[in-house]
Amino acid sequence: MSHLNIEPNIADMDAFYEQLIEMHRGLSDADSQLVNAKLVLLLANHIGDIDVLKEAFAIARAGVSPSEQSSAE
Repeated sequence: MSHLNIEPNIADMDAFYEQLIEMHRGLSDADSQLVNAKLVLLLANHIGDIDVLKEAFAIARAGVSPSEQSSAE
């Protein structure tokens, strides 16, 4: 069983951040959210291991509470 690597693993973090910002340059908030969603799905497909993805979901969600608007729906 694989485990999610949460240790720093990007050789050039500045280049990564620059590319991430560039990907969003000139996009509306809605288009930026769409690009983020597409990126998540592409990377999830690349990972492919449901156990690793479940671990990532849990870590990403930790400490984030539903908003008042979401809980009212």
